[in-house]
Amino acid sequence: MKLLLAGIVLILIVEANAQWFKFPGQAAQGAHDMYRAYRDMKDANWKNSDKYFHARGNADAAARGAGGRWAAEVISNGREWVQERTGHGAEDSAADQRANEHGRNGGDPNVYRPPGLPDGY
Repeated sequence: MKLLLAGIVLILIVEANAQWFKFPGQAAQGAHDMYRAYRDMKDANWKNSDKYFHARGNADAAARGAGGRWAAEVISNGREWVQERTGHGAEDSAADQRANEHGRNGGDPNVYRPPGLPDGY
């Protein structure tokens, strides 16, 4: 009887945290969302659009779930760390991080959308 009760409790605990197996897939999809935003930014080649693409990539990735949010945070922090170490401005990096966090926290990326950016983005 004790074994049966312990088994039921274990099943309930596992079921409550059963989303763990989705994390790797969400992370991979989130990384792809980040890459797509980067690719679109390079393709658009639009002045003052980088904050929009930062926010959009993070928002798309975070919408995937915990794994996507994690991937967005790791990629964003890594990118900003590299930029700071290679001599890019700390002010620009801080502004990029604000846009990253805005997107990851569910904010609308269009807040950062520059005027005239084509609708395809």
